[in-house]
Amino acid sequence: MKLTRRIVLGMAGGVAALATGFATPTFAGEMPAPFDNAGDVKIALVRYLSTGDFFQAYLSGVETQAAALGVDLRVFDSRQDAALQADMVDQAIALGVDGIIIQHGLTESMQEAAQRAIDAGIKVVAFDVNVENPAIPQIEQSDRDLARLALEQAIKDNGESWKAGYVYVAGIAPLDRRDETWVEFKAKYPGIEEAAQFGTLDNPIANSVANQARSVLQANPDITVMFAPYDEFAKGVKIAVDEAGMNEQIKIYSADVSTADISAMREPNSAWAATAATNPAVVGEVSVRALAMMLAGEDPGHNVIIPPTLITQAMLHDKDIKNMEELSAKLPQFAHADVAVPAWMPLPPR
Repeated sequence: MKLTRRIVLGMAGGVAALATGFATPTFAGEMPAPFDNAGDVKIALVRYLSTGDFFQAYLSGVETQAAALGVDLRVFDSRQDAALQADMVDQAIALGVDGIIIQHGLTESMQEAAQRAIDAGIKVVAFDVNVENPAIPQIEQSDRDLARLALEQAIKDNGESWKAGYVYVAGIAPLDRRDETWVEFKAKYPGIEEAAQFGTLDNPIANSVANQARSVLQANPDITVMFAPYDEFAKGVKIAVDEAGMNEQIKIYSADVSTADISAMREPNSAWAATAATNPAVVGEVSVRALAMMLAGEDPGHNVIIPPTLITQAMLHDKDIKNMEELSAKLPQFAHADVAVPAWMPLPPR
């Protein structure tokens, strides 16, 4: 048998699938319909959030996995306009795409739009937006674990009693799930006092959050921990903390990671102590793979969860990690997720 690149990648995926107990109904290397004519397959990515390194890396993962499958990818970017995002779903439907990835958004605007796609016979997956539809798999970063890992590190570093600032915007599914863990931690550790809650998604997000954080720090100079469970939030808090000269008094705990975040965490006397993250490029790849499985008549499961990794400032220094490439190389669990990997699935080059 001639070992083509597609077959080799398919065999590699099969090994990963067996290692995780994933069902592999298709013989390794054989591409099921409609991917045996993959050039005819069209999928759309409909985005709500796109500002920041996380979303650029997520898009890169979507693009590389789509390219590995040989599908035609269309990208729609609503730039945080909920009504426009719903219209873009309708545009994708009108284009006759076979599948749609909905990336972030608001339940109230996406629920009906997603159902319209289903009614048109289009397969849909949703990343970090709850469309409240049992026919639509939810791609998740295990947001509760992201928050839990960061907050456990905050307890380890600061004990069980401290005054906190908390950055949160309600109505965004991943932030709501992270908020549930924050509420549980405050109940478990009554010594944690939430002195202030603030947050915004106004662009540019980091600068807008920094403006809010300046006022919070002036009003609450005894805050010692900032929980900012989204890296653009953490960037904004760090700007304000640095300007106030409070970088040795306050520790910042966040979620998500990028090369810019790593650089900020490695700065001398940086307040940014830890973050919990999945590789956003890997999340993008998993989103496409889950959709591809549905197009091939397979079930990825309703909750497709990518496990996170805790990344501390000390770890970055000890392992001399300066960017995302080195993070993936030195923390292999960060580089790939054996999630939604049937035997036939071609993976991007590693």
